[in-house]
Amino acid sequence: MSANKFGKEGWTPNRIKDLSGKTFVITGTTSGTGFEAARILLSKGARVGMLNRNPQKAKEITQILQQENSKADIINIQIDLGVQASVKQAAAEVLQSIDRIDALMCNGAIAQVPTRKLTKEGWESQMGVNYFGHFTLQALLYPLIEKSQGRIVTVGSLGYDMGLKTIKFDDLNWNEGYTPNNAYSQSKLAQIMSAYELQRRLALAGKTAVKVYACHPGSSRTSLIKTSGSLLMRITFGLMKLSPLTQPAEKGAYPELMCATEEDLDQTAFYGPTGRSNWVGPVGAHHIESHAKDEAVAQRLWDLSVAETGVTWNI
Repeated sequence: MSANKFGKEGWTPNRIKDLSGKTFVITGTTSGTGFEAARILLSKGARVGMLNRNPQKAKEITQILQQENSKADIINIQIDLGVQASVKQAAAEVLQSIDRIDALMCNGAIAQVPTRKLTKEGWESQMGVNYFGHFTLQALLYPLIEKSQGRIVTVGSLGYDMGLKTIKFDDLNWNEGYTPNNAYSQSKLAQIMSAYELQRRLALAGKTAVKVYACHPGSSRTSLIKTSGSLLMRITFGLMKLSPLTQPAEKGAYPELMCATEEDLDQTAFYGPTGRSNWVGPVGAHHIESHAKDEAVAQRLWDLSVAETGVTWNI
């Protein structure tokens, strides 16, 4: 990858101009990178639709953000990404309450679930929440995103390269051989693959108004592992947090903020920290392994996802 186009310090939110009149929709804003992304967008004058599972937490976060910024324009909508009916209801509420989406930021996630759990639809929980939930949300909000000439930002993870490195079509829900890491890895690989597949489909349809980006937060100090990981994983990550191999959640929000606001980004790139192992460091484009762009697998995954969710993309 060539030198960072944003210079030695990489991309930072200082580059974000006034966002008055713009609306951003973010999943998972009650903590971590989603909270920081919402806070920074609000500070630039944007309106933010916050989609969260826990309404009480969302209310508390809203109060914190409004104390910090009295002009904060926030819309709260409840969503459980692991339940398709909830995703559909949330999408309907978004379409009722806002008239434009400048970027849909698919940030919410669960990680390293210690024992195999299934969603209501019968999907492995990480695949159900991280991938299928966002697939349906994107499809239902796509018409408004297109009308707004907006963006879809997929927040992946370096985990995409830490598991089987493909989609386990013959046993998508891990009836056999479940491990927290492999299942999480597959869900994140699926998210990233479908972002590039959506780009391909939009290009084929001659639709260039909607931009689609894939990014990841690096190794950021968030509550993700704390809320869903096993005890060993929580201890391991707890120790890592004390080392220079992690960064604050605010910095972890930079890649998705860049993808949501920066002009003239290359859609085919993968964005995140560019320092050691891409865990920390200046934010910019960096290498992505070829298995994440395997077109045959991505097309098969897309067709399967349409069949599994029953949603149609109006491309």
